[in-house]
Amino acid sequence: MTLRTSIATVCLSGTLTDKLSACAEAGFDGVEIFEPDLVGSPASPEEITALARRLQLSLDLYQPFRDAEGVSEDQFPTVLRRARLKFRLMQRLGIDTMLVCSNVATATVDDDAVSASQLRRLGEEAEAYGVRLAFEALAWGRFVDDYRRAWRIAELADHPSVGVCLDSFHILSRGHDPAEIEQIPGDKIFFLQLADAPALRMDVLSWSRHHRLFPGEGSFDLARFVGHVLSTGYQGPMSLEVFNDTFRQTEVLRTAQQARRSLTWLEDLVARLPLQAPRPDVPVRLPDVGPPDAFDFIEVKAEDAGEVDTMLRQLGFAFRGHHRSKPVRLWTQGRARVVCNEQQAREWAPTLAAVGFQVADPDASAGRAHLLAAPAVFRRTHSNEQNLAAFRAPDGTEVFLADIADDAGWVPEFEGGEEPADDSLLTGVDHVNLAHPWQSFDEAVLFYSSVLSLQSGSSQDVAAPTGLVHSQVVRSRDGKVRLALNLAPLAFEHPHGFPQHVAFSSSDAMAAARAARSRGLRPLPIPGNYYDDLVARFDLPTWQVVEMQELGVLYDRDDEGGDFTHFYTETIGSVFFEVVQRRGGYDGYGAANAAVRLAAQHLRRQ
Repeated sequence: MTLRTSIATVCLSGTLTDKLSACAEAGFDGVEIFEPDLVGSPASPEEITALARRLQLSLDLYQPFRDAEGVSEDQFPTVLRRARLKFRLMQRLGIDTMLVCSNVATATVDDDAVSASQLRRLGEEAEAYGVRLAFEALAWGRFVDDYRRAWRIAELADHPSVGVCLDSFHILSRGHDPAEIEQIPGDKIFFLQLADAPALRMDVLSWSRHHRLFPGEGSFDLARFVGHVLSTGYQGPMSLEVFNDTFRQTEVLRTAQQARRSLTWLEDLVARLPLQAPRPDVPVRLPDVGPPDAFDFIEVKAEDAGEVDTMLRQLGFAFRGHHRSKPVRLWTQGRARVVCNEQQAREWAPTLAAVGFQVADPDASAGRAHLLAAPAVFRRTHSNEQNLAAFRAPDGTEVFLADIADDAGWVPEFEGGEEPADDSLLTGVDHVNLAHPWQSFDEAVLFYSSVLSLQSGSSQDVAAPTGLVHSQVVRSRDGKVRLALNLAPLAFEHPHGFPQHVAFSSSDAMAAARAARSRGLRPLPIPGNYYDDLVARFDLPTWQVVEMQELGVLYDRDDEGGDFTHFYTETIGSVFFEVVQRRGGYDGYGAANAAVRLAAQHLRRQ
């Protein structure tokens, strides 16, 4: 037996029946019924119950019941009347647990004994209907805004039908220590609600109502939080309650699958915690695989990739030949490999279509992707060709897995090319930058961190001519694999989409820029104002800045003295390349130069 999974219907778009069907297809065990979803549904409670039964979904919680305690005694009969009507409705739905929120609007009595007395009387009414009350401290409750106080009040109520609901957002957003959860008896925790969130500085109500995320997409330590709850012996479901403006607009099944992936990932993290009391009902769910060790290849897909071929040649790549059975070409330099694919690419402008990674155990990594519901990708291969496991990311990028122990396993499939030079200036792939539309950005962060075992790194907002570009890095701890995920501004419009790029690492970026220029490369033009500012920011020799300007090279330095030298190519279709050199432990991406690059690209693409 394992812990059950549940999700609040408020997390999803569509009608209540749409939501129930999507939750069942995504693999949830049950749902929380959010009252406005039921009120707005033409289906009767009995029809909803019958549908849930057919879908094999349990109805786990009815929510929310507001403004129940801390009221004056002359107001309390009205609370009881409302509660009785809801209890009868819950009987029709077959739901035995109600979420009771701490009072926000009508509380006038700041006294634990009064709140406990009123909850006890509500519990006596609920017991007659077979209903339990899960009392939750809202982070913006008028008097009760701390789970520890909510538990004190429930304990004072001293009624078997009165317990607490623990909500990760209400606890962690206020900075409350979740360790004291372990002092609550597990059988008095009636329900567990989970949500992640980004680290924001704003009023907690707006933060909660618009910016919650699924586990793994924000900054909360949810594994530790759930570990404290499970240490109490809690046996109820792990349920998601995520208020998010984006999720309420996106396709319902896709969002439900995203939500279920987040719980699978979280359950696996929790199962690996050293709990004081082992929980065999919380098993390890995913293969224990590390992040990719390196990039294996990058694929650019286009109906005609001739311009990409030319640019790669200008950057010093060697043409390694045509694939023996497909209209595909391979270019290499150092450990960097770029595949130009013209198969099934009619009317495609050059697009960054696939990324290959080298992993220690491709079968285990592919198994992890399957368990996290990553859509499989199938490509035709002949018997004498290597068949790489592959799946599709939320933005459509195809992800391939190659065995690190067989570094050149598929390279011999390309024939008729040339041998690479021994003195290559480009050494490998430093990072890959992928653009995502607003509706799939959070999903992509979760996808790459959970499926590929990458960690969320730095994030930033960069000003572009069409709006702010939000960028989130996911990476391996050692920095061998870095993905920068960009959220394109809503106002951005271009037939080829928001630019994406591959950054190649170099042992000498200035020399690489000189060599590329000698082969005919025209880098992205950088305005002279940038170089005037560069002289003001850094104590660089005048001759060096002059040469950098001639070559279109940019520069950055961190507080520890590490520096970053880099340049960009023009954009072809939606693809451009970058050459970067890191020195002195520099670990960033030239953030100060990103706005300059975006402005330059905007001018060139008008």
